Amino acid sequence: MSVKRFTENPLITPADVKPSMEGYEVLCAFNPGVIEFGKEILLLIRVAERPINPNPDRSVLVPMLGEESLRPEIVEFPLDSPDIDVSDPRVVVFPDALYLTSISHLRIARSLDGIHFVIDEHPALFPQTEYERYGIEDPRITKIRDTYYVVYKGVSPTGITQCLASTRDFVIWNRHGIILPPENMDAMLFPAKINGRFAALHRPQPKMIGSPNMWLAWSDDLIHWGGHKFLLGCSTGTWEGGRIGGGAVPFRVNEGWLAIYHAATLEDHYCLGAVLLDYADPSKVLRKSIRPILAPEAHYETTGFKSNVVFTCGAIVKGEVVTIYYGAADESICAAEMTISDIMDSMS
Repeated sequence: MSVKRFTENPLITPADVKPSMEGYEVLCAFNPGVIEFGKEILLLIRVAERPINPNPDRSVLVPMLGEESLRPEIVEFPLDSPDIDVSDPRVVVFPDALYLTSISHLRIARSLDGIHFVIDEHPALFPQTEYERYGIEDPRITKIRDTYYVVYKGVSPTGITQCLASTRDFVIWNRHGIILPPENMDAMLFPAKINGRFAALHRPQPKMIGSPNMWLAWSDDLIHWGGHKFLLGCSTGTWEGGRIGGGAVPFRVNEGWLAIYHAATLEDHYCLGAVLLDYADPSKVLRKSIRPILAPEAHYETTGFKSNVVFTCGAIVKGEVVTIYYGAADESICAAEMTISDIMDSMS
């Protein structure tokens, strides 16, 4: 299928974002939620920052909220600590514990043309609860009537949750807390009620039986969720062999709900696909991608903080054109255009 990557890619890099705290540096600016707001396109960026380490050859610094104070603090681990594993740049692993090497918050970037963005100097949402001690990540924005709802990942020593915040102006925020308990990722709301109820995609992370697959859930109030149903599963030995989960917020097309999702191999090679869901009953899969609609190919996707990753949290749909904003190599923000017709033709 035809994919047009923006010639200006990457649109936003870590160098474009000011750290939120003194003595910190921005490591990654990626995985933005996306929405049209008035005449602007807003990105709600995941900004991952870390303390500047004067001795990176001797130790690794781990930022987090303090257990009692819930204020930012730094823990230092010597690299010669017994059983320490720092092979993955995202984490510090011990036999009985795992820490992140950065702490993420959410920051707004604004644009009139969808290409050139002005980035706010201060966070829109910063981790603040015991269930967000390691940061907040990967927001998806859904407009329902006059309110913008953001589902994001809360990360802490007790697990990864899905949390909800809302705003009408992207200035004043209401935080509604956890809506899906650990371990759960990649949740997002459909932009309209379906048969009088709210619907959401999410991805439970089973530890004993099953794979990280995509599920559907229902709610009457956006806070309490039930009616969970399996939707899409991993496919062994394929580009969907490791995990599969929601990406951009689903949008309406003539044939039903079109959802851009992500999948990864067991080697963490991330691609994007598409699935068509029944309009009246989105638990019914009508068609889905045979092959990825977007795979890591450009240099800014194949090399970076985590190589071979394209990962989306949002898209803008104008007529026939779908503009997908995505995180590239877990480091920067890029965009690509494709048409609804091409997406539909790529599915079986």
